[in-house]
Amino acid sequence: MGRKKTKPFFENIEVTGAGAKGKSIAKAPDGKVIFLTNAVPGDVVDIQAYKKRKAFYEGKIMAIKSYSDKRTEPKCIHFGVCGGCKWQAMGYEHQLYFKEQEVLNNLQRIGKVYIEEIIPIAASAEQYFYRNKMEFSFSDSRWLSLDEIQSETTIDDRNALGFHIPGMWDKILDLKECHLQAEPSNSIRLAVREFATKQGLPFFNTRNQEGLLRTLMIRTSSNGQFMVLVQFFYRDDEAIKSLMEFIKESFPEVTSLQYVINSKGNDTIYDQEVICYHGQDYIEEEMEGLRFKINAKSFYQTNAAQAYELYKITRDFAGLTGEELVYDLYTGTGTIAQFVAKKAKKVIGVESVPEAIADAKSNAKNNNIDNAEFYVGDMKKVFTEGFVATHGLPDVVITDPPRDGMHKDVVAQLLAIKAKRIVYVSCNSATQARDLALLDETYKVVKSQAVDMFPQTHHVENVVLLELR
Repeated sequence: MGRKKTKPFFENIEVTGAGAKGKSIAKAPDGKVIFLTNAVPGDVVDIQAYKKRKAFYEGKIMAIKSYSDKRTEPKCIHFGVCGGCKWQAMGYEHQLYFKEQEVLNNLQRIGKVYIEEIIPIAASAEQYFYRNKMEFSFSDSRWLSLDEIQSETTIDDRNALGFHIPGMWDKILDLKECHLQAEPSNSIRLAVREFATKQGLPFFNTRNQEGLLRTLMIRTSSNGQFMVLVQFFYRDDEAIKSLMEFIKESFPEVTSLQYVINSKGNDTIYDQEVICYHGQDYIEEEMEGLRFKINAKSFYQTNAAQAYELYKITRDFAGLTGEELVYDLYTGTGTIAQFVAKKAKKVIGVESVPEAIADAKSNAKNNNIDNAEFYVGDMKKVFTEGFVATHGLPDVVITDPPRDGMHKDVVAQLLAIKAKRIVYVSCNSATQARDLALLDETYKVVKSQAVDMFPQTHHVENVVLLELR
């Protein structure tokens, strides 16, 4: 029998940076990178490695020998257990610095993209309570802390309503508080949990696929409208009515109360019937006089205030005078398309999700926008030479693709049509850098600006303006 290899233990290691996916970075004595969680650049720590790879280690902090001056006291009692706000221990100004550095590292160092002007990152005015949509999971076998496990006390209440523990698909952290969504979010979640427990409503068990209560979704808008949607695993009319009536009576400010009965193996609702129990089946968001209906399945930027800043930057980069034909690729529900429409001659939006295009058309009609058209289909199949021949050569292209970036056929078509300007909005600067490198033969990068949509996390958006060489 071979001897079990021991994992290295490193002492007095300085954390030097923040990397992708919220991990912090240190360097081992042998020169390899160490990836850590819940560390702040500038900390000096002892590290137990638990994974050893050819080029790096993954490690756990066993002791902090000295604290970084970039540290701040985490606001949430769940920090370190919940995976939602991994950068909460880092001062916000330092979060912004490392987010901007990640973008520039991806574009300049890895992608070899030359940027004529780098505009400082746009900070979020609100660092907490900025999200307008949260989804919480029910569980009858909540995650237990080490103290609870080692305690001899019998734990009677194993119910939870909260978030998945990182890396544990069947364990839910029972949230006592959350600083991501403003009231009445916390009050609704806590009240629903208490009522359901007292009434004996069965919380879901993911492993066994049993239990009535699956998920709770809460959406809010800047107009003071609130949506609550409860997902049930099976139909129990009496139990459903009791919980819906409780929410309706306890929180009269809820303008849209809905539910779903979903007996699938997963809890996605996009292929499920949504039943409106009380009020209307949507809430509305407003931006510069434009109103957007948001239903239970709608995509809308989860930080509405910062989305406004993102859209303003996008419109400014586009440099519209009122004479341009604009293509808005990956238009989603058409929010950017409608936002820029009043400064364009015409906007053509393209999106692969039929429900999103239906929302885009409905919102455009309600906003009396008659110079925007929306088309549905797989981008690489829709955005073709024939499509351009039908709708005209665009003066400006706005593209906001998913994390994977643009398909190579879409990039090829952009190179073929040679629009004067491309505004590239990205939630993943690594794939953005890849696409910019492909466009480099025809386009130069004139401006780049990162936008912080998600404070307390490592996520960052980036907007780039390209012009024909």
